[in-house]
Amino acid sequence: MKRRQFMTLIGGAVAWPLAARAQQPAMPVIGFLDSRSPDTNVDRLRALRQGLRDTGYAEGENVAIEYRWADQFDRLADLAAELVRKRVPVIITPSTPATIAAKAATTTIPIVFATGYDPVASGLVASLARPGGNLTGVNFLNNELAAKQLDLLRQLVPGATRVAALVNPANIRNSSVALADLEPAARARGLQIQVLNASTAGEIDGAFASFSRERPDALFVNGDAFFTSRRVQLVQQATFHRVPTTFANREFAEIGGLMSYGANVADAWRQAGVYAGRILKGTRPADLPVVQASIFELVINTQTARMFGLSVPASLLSIANEVIE
Repeated sequence: MKRRQFMTLIGGAVAWPLAARAQQPAMPVIGFLDSRSPDTNVDRLRALRQGLRDTGYAEGENVAIEYRWADQFDRLADLAAELVRKRVPVIITPSTPATIAAKAATTTIPIVFATGYDPVASGLVASLARPGGNLTGVNFLNNELAAKQLDLLRQLVPGATRVAALVNPANIRNSSVALADLEPAARARGLQIQVLNASTAGEIDGAFASFSRERPDALFVNGDAFFTSRRVQLVQQATFHRVPTTFANREFAEIGGLMSYGANVADAWRQAGVYAGRILKGTRPADLPVVQASIFELVINTQTARMFGLSVPASLLSIANEVIE
């Protein structure tokens, strides 16, 4: 064989696998937008990735994720616009403010949300069964649980008559819906509600500082993405001021919060991952009904209860999903 023919054959052998690799489909890139920071959502991100794996996608292997962490609400619109410009095939928004920002940025890219309040009442979807449009996701029912949380708090602190309620005014839709449910529930139970507002770390400290002047019998912390990101601060302040406090999810009780009642939010993130994977495989968001949480967790930290001088009644212990000693 002549040298020129041999080199041509070798060149073709090298070129063929390179061309074959070039023809492989590009790895899909999921957009992710949240109003918090990644260090406060480690367990939830693990659940999200599990949901993707449940549909055959593993981050870094056959799917990539473009993360956008806002840390504050006023950056969400710009970060949502960035993801839209990248033309990602789907955007995951595991907080209500992020979902609103993404919805305003695109009417065509599918959005998978996880929200704590009614997505129909908030205008995210047309109905739970038939979402319509480009949004679907998971509703973990934070605000619908206010009456139940008050009942549990009264059982743990039976003498309570004055309850402070901490809400985030920067998340106006969430806080207004929460108070619309909480205030009549409190009146029906003969409780006085004192509303406290906080949308920064400094305002959280200020809210607790007010307890030295007007001492509430207990505290209700509304379910909110910002409050979850500040859970260490909130638990430390509640402990320092010795105010019995109920929270919306177990992550607070796990680090020393007295009590939490709510849906398993990590599982909501897992379901969001499942829906994102199904959309990557071709399912339209309009054909994926909104999933509503059906399992709720009561977690009681008895070590904190003892610190506060509270005796947890057997009736509460018997229905708790977890008791932290």
